[in-house]
Amino acid sequence: MPKLMIKFEAAFMREVKLDKPAFAVGRKPDNEIALDNAAVSGHHCKFYESGGTWFVEDLNSTNGTFVNGKKVLKAGLKPGDTVTVVKYSLVFTDDSGAPAVKAEIDLPAQKPKTPQGALEVLENPADDRKDFELTALSTYIGKSSQASVPYKSGGLFGGGPELAAVITMRPEGYYLNPIKEGYAKYNGNPLAEKVMLKDDDTIEVGSTRFRFFLKK
Repeated sequence: MPKLMIKFEAAFMREVKLDKPAFAVGRKPDNEIALDNAAVSGHHCKFYESGGTWFVEDLNSTNGTFVNGKKVLKAGLKPGDTVTVVKYSLVFTDDSGAPAVKAEIDLPAQKPKTPQGALEVLENPADDRKDFELTALSTYIGKSSQASVPYKSGGLFGGGPELAAVITMRPEGYYLNPIKEGYAKYNGNPLAEKVMLKDDDTIEVGSTRFRFFLKK
């Protein structure tokens, strides 16, 4: 079955089975694939099947749709093609062509050379846990079932994104990436782009504040 492997920068997010004739991609929640980023258009592009071939078509987006680095209005897809929407990569696969692409996605699964990282909850924990070990390649901070680090929303009415940020583990260290741009704060400043984490850095998501540290 055709699938899309969705990554945010280098971090794997989820797999989507293309089990319907068409899938819309965009920032608004009515899309089959919703990407919560201000630079993504409300209805950015769509994937659809025609005559046994899957296509991607740009929907007059602001920042464009790219296939293998080339801006397109419409393009047929083959296994291994990468569709780029702002900071997101959507890798097209199918049952016959998936192994090579899957192997590429699994390559980062090497033991890091850095000390083990962790988060300590400093203020307003979302549950009873006070520490979170960062042992996965990608650790999500959010409210959805995909997130392993929960946060408590600020304000009177709660709310907040399902996925706010992701911490990725690489051989050289840990990186903090925004998913909902500007929602999380890094050392007191809105997080707009990827940063490398250092011992005792603080991360604020909603009203919950964390401290990043390396275990000795």
